[in-house]
Amino acid sequence: MKESLQPTPKPRFAHPVEEEFAHILDFYKIRWIYEPRMFALEWDENGNVTLAFTPDFYLPDQDLYIELTTLRPSLTTQKNYKQRRMAELYPDVNLILLKRKDLRNLMLKFGLDQQAQPILGTAAQTEAPNE
Repeated sequence: MKESLQPTPKPRFAHPVEEEFAHILDFYKIRWIYEPRMFALEWDENGNVTLAFTPDFYLPDQDLYIELTTLRPSLTTQKNYKQRRMAELYPDVNLILLKRKDLRNLMLKFGLDQQAQPILGTAAQTEAPNE
């Protein structure tokens, strides 16, 4: 029996591209949950979490976590590290990282040219508050 997800209020997305991605998922009737779980990646000597990762989306029917980033390549180093650390510590968790180019191409493919525009230039490549 599949788990039933209750409708939840619209989340407060950390970045506009996350909201656009959610619209694409909704259009194709793909169930998703926004930032449902935090994964501890590093701990101090007392066992306190010092580095964690909260993927942007979870697709329960695909058992897949998705992290989106619009950062320029030089700023994605931390996210790449977190993705590698996730694979080491949680090998059974399926995670993909969609980078700026992937997101832009996805939006253009679905005719979201206007929505893709803000992630084309260098202004979109700075670190967002929650990234």
